[in-house]
Amino acid sequence: MKKTLYPLIVALSLAIFLLVGIMIGERRASAYSGLEYVPQSDAFGETEGGISSSEASTKLTYLFDLLRDRYVDSLDLKGLVEDAIPVLVEELDPHSNYIPASDLEEVNEQLDGSFSGIGVQFNIQQDTVMVIQVIAGGPSEKAGVMAGDRIVTVDDSTFCGKGISNDRVLKTLRGPKGSKVKLGIRRASADELLEFEFERGDIPVKSVVANYLVDSIGYIRIDNFGRNTYQEFFTSLLTLRSRGAKGFLIDLRGNGGGYLEVCIAMVNEFLPKGSLIVYTEGRSQQRQDVYADGRGNFQQLPVVVMIDDWSASASEIFSGAMQDNDRATIVGRRSFGKGLVQQQYELNDGSALRLTVARYYTPSGRCIQKPYEMGEREKYLMDVVERYNHGEFYNQDSIHLADSLRYETVGGRAVYAGGGIMPDIFVPGDTSYVTPYYNRCVNSGVIYSFAFQYSDRHREELGHFKSFDEMEKYLRKRQLLSKFVEYANPKVKADARSLARSGREIECLIMAYVMRQSGYEDYFYQMFNSNDKTYLRGLQVIRDGQAWPKINP
Repeated sequence: MKKTLYPLIVALSLAIFLLVGIMIGERRASAYSGLEYVPQSDAFGETEGGISSSEASTKLTYLFDLLRDRYVDSLDLKGLVEDAIPVLVEELDPHSNYIPASDLEEVNEQLDGSFSGIGVQFNIQQDTVMVIQVIAGGPSEKAGVMAGDRIVTVDDSTFCGKGISNDRVLKTLRGPKGSKVKLGIRRASADELLEFEFERGDIPVKSVVANYLVDSIGYIRIDNFGRNTYQEFFTSLLTLRSRGAKGFLIDLRGNGGGYLEVCIAMVNEFLPKGSLIVYTEGRSQQRQDVYADGRGNFQQLPVVVMIDDWSASASEIFSGAMQDNDRATIVGRRSFGKGLVQQQYELNDGSALRLTVARYYTPSGRCIQKPYEMGEREKYLMDVVERYNHGEFYNQDSIHLADSLRYETVGGRAVYAGGGIMPDIFVPGDTSYVTPYYNRCVNSGVIYSFAFQYSDRHREELGHFKSFDEMEKYLRKRQLLSKFVEYANPKVKADARSLARSGREIECLIMAYVMRQSGYEDYFYQMFNSNDKTYLRGLQVIRDGQAWPKINP
């Protein structure tokens, strides 16, 4: 009984801090979130849900005072606050979220576009921190750190062995801008320990992780919609067009969203003046429409957008706006279905609340938020698993959309609300190469470890390629698959039948990871995509002149 009542009592007694924090947060919420929230003058005095905010505050304050002053034992009040707020927020929609002060900086880094550190990508191999890539313009590059280096000491203390972990490495190498760090490095070409001392600096976190040209088609992969994404995206568009791009394949697969305002600016590059991009509306927020201003630089080039089950929020705004305006063909599988807009309110202790304040609607009027029940987060998150169990990943006919959810694009094409963006061209998941052998290879990490060791042994000859085609041709002559089978055999034994089905995909992964370990990030994605059916279909749509949707007369 005590265990059951505890979180409820704590939640009620400490909710006053949440209420006060929200009121402060409204003035501090970032305008860059894409929503400017202007509360009604009497919003906090009105009765809502049977009780006014002043009555709730009085009751909760009194209850909190009783716990503090009269409870039989001393209480960890700060700990109770941190335990109570998530209990309250979890009773709301699935996307409202409380972020403790200890986590806020890391969470914000994902969208802010930078953090302070030394500027390397690393991997832990055999209890040693291996530098995979040195970030251009960062402190490590300026100091002379190179891909393939082993970091063995930090500030003259041993930094390797069984106690090393990704979390420890991140906490040690990151730090305040301007703070000094000393690295001891082992390098294959040097017998002695190399020492580097330099200051930590701002490290860019890219959200446009790849852009390259295939024939005359520019491919752009976007991992999230962060603070710097529009500028990265715009630069990629300009660069690819200058290199001869006649159309664009935009990859939003796995992109969970980000800043609404950034997404709007990106869509604006493709739409004519007056085109509705999105509108938002909430209980305390009047409808806000956003239209294209007509100054976009890429209104005449064909576009295909790729989405999948994990494309959410801003990804769905982007693809929904392009689809409803008949501006692009959407290829892939049904998106996640997140049609709720959050705004971040910072509380006075450094924590924050990301609160759902509105729903967004695509230009045709669709709200693509999938159904949910308040407080049922686990059930909500299992929806994608249920889609898989029902066969939706492999068969479009498994998706049932009611006529009541039917809307029309600007050109009269049918589109549907109620659970994500349905692609114009459905591409089923590909399992043709999946065998028990393939699964064991992937799950054991043996593909990645082989690629790393191969790259490390051949770093000199792998560092001078000037094109993807040149590097791919070189690697295909190296018989990597047979070398991998021999390398993996002690852990994962191969058989002829499995290799016949899975060999091509395994070789593709090996080559992709060798390219990444050698510092060719764009090559990694180009190789990784080379067997991908959604990607290949997207390219074909543009080549066949089908990127502009056929509208109804």
